[in-house]
Amino acid sequence: MKFHEAGKVSISVCIMFIAALTVCYILFMANLWWVNLIFYAVMLVVAAIVIRFFRVPYRIINKVENGVLAPADGTIVSVGPAFEYEYFKDERIKVSIFMSINNVHVNSYPIDGNIEYIAYHPGKYLLAKRPKSSVDNEHNTIVVSKNEHEKVLFRQIAGFVARRIISYPEVGDTVAQGDEVGMIKFGSRVDVFLPLDTQVVVKKGDKVVSKKTVLAYF
Repeated sequence: MKFHEAGKVSISVCIMFIAALTVCYILFMANLWWVNLIFYAVMLVVAAIVIRFFRVPYRIINKVENGVLAPADGTIVSVGPAFEYEYFKDERIKVSIFMSINNVHVNSYPIDGNIEYIAYHPGKYLLAKRPKSSVDNEHNTIVVSKNEHEKVLFRQIAGFVARRIISYPEVGDTVAQGDEVGMIKFGSRVDVFLPLDTQVVVKKGDKVVSKKTVLAYF
């Protein structure tokens, strides 16, 4: 396992904040043993959460030629028809993956292909589970095209805690299924839009793993 480059600043700031808070506590606060125990335990938990958030576990990609892999770790919160308003402007099957703070937050490409479209949209920070967050929240839309009939649009959506979407691709890039797209910091959601004739094999409540779980087949 390694840690994501994007986490270096966040981890450093967190450690400096905890160090400064600890110094202030030692200098000015009561020194009861049980209060000390609670304080140090809380600081340890906060540091562990921030460091753990940026973990990048090693995974062998489950390459599936006609399959669509999950672009994110998390829980399926909805599966069903939805109008894709931004790029395709037609009815699609939408699969929504909610990423809790405990999930790995590195995102990956669901299929092989070429980057056909990218658009970043600033916005609000509503709870990522809310349907309106797909439109109202800060989000980044990416379309990967394998051929004329096999195209996937997926949308990185910032959540209530998330404050930054990191995305590396550019239009025209050739990408491989399972390779890293970027990440969303601290809790978020990824929506995947598929053609109507796609065979979806996940349902609401399922746990999915990026690079591993097949969401659907073309």
